[in-house]
Amino acid sequence: MNKTIANGVWPTMITPFTKDGLIDYKSLDNLIEWYIDNGVHGLFAVCQSSEMFHLSLRERIELAEFVTRKVDGRVPVIASGNVSFAIQDQIDEIKAIANTGVDAVVLLTNKLARSDESDDVFKANVEKILSETDGITLGFYECPLPYKRLLSPELLQWCAATDRFSFLKDTSCNVRDIEQKLAAVNNSNLKIFNANAPTLLDSLKLGAHGYSGIMCNFHPDLYVRLYEDWENAPEKANKLQSFLGLASTIERQLYPMNSKYFLKLEGILEDYACRNTDKVQFNSALQLEIKQMYDVSKQYSKEYKMK
Repeated sequence: MNKTIANGVWPTMITPFTKDGLIDYKSLDNLIEWYIDNGVHGLFAVCQSSEMFHLSLRERIELAEFVTRKVDGRVPVIASGNVSFAIQDQIDEIKAIANTGVDAVVLLTNKLARSDESDDVFKANVEKILSETDGITLGFYECPLPYKRLLSPELLQWCAATDRFSFLKDTSCNVRDIEQKLAAVNNSNLKIFNANAPTLLDSLKLGAHGYSGIMCNFHPDLYVRLYEDWENAPEKANKLQSFLGLASTIERQLYPMNSKYFLKLEGILEDYACRNTDKVQFNSALQLEIKQMYDVSKQYSKEYKMK
């Protein structure tokens, strides 16, 4: 039976590295506890925020295993599982990630058909994956790299009808698109999580099932507050949404290095090293922007402190 994914806030986890470029499991341990202490409802490990394209398959498996073991059932964990291009290689990866104990394996939509290929190719590849991964709960992530493949409502409805998919990280950044997708999966087990901060409140009003985005690596508590309280305190929700939308412009900075710098200020990480970005690019002006956002974020966290 396909597992049901919890509604709510799902951070796209970063991968801490040591100065030598190795995975820093001590900092990752701290990070997991920080997410959970801030009230998140689930964790999305091994994703683009994790620099998954710069991790070996062995490292991706070890990450998923570590997160699942450390969480120990306190919140559900999902992880990407088809970073390769060949479908058979993807199937092998999906099985390997599923064996780590995650609650669902997430498929990158752009790996299921090339940008010049039709949805018929997408369907054929999905059918092959389904036929060889029986019993594994799956999800989708409209990952921007190497290209963004958004799922149409019609294609999403077809996927939902297989009863194998429980999660979609939507990256359309468009409320109308989300509304149509929600209608397409109505009465199914497939839930839609908005990755875009500025449209989050509007999408929640339409019935979106939560948020799964990179800004949870800065202030997850504020996303939890918006998700859990928007109906009961609409004026406060509108004010909080305005801050979260504005703060999310920091995504255009050197992410995920800037989030690691934020988490270093927080005392969670030892270092802000990345594999996809050289530290020399993260200059003093960019660091100052993060320090200033950190200060304002803390003011909002105090105002919207969790109950």
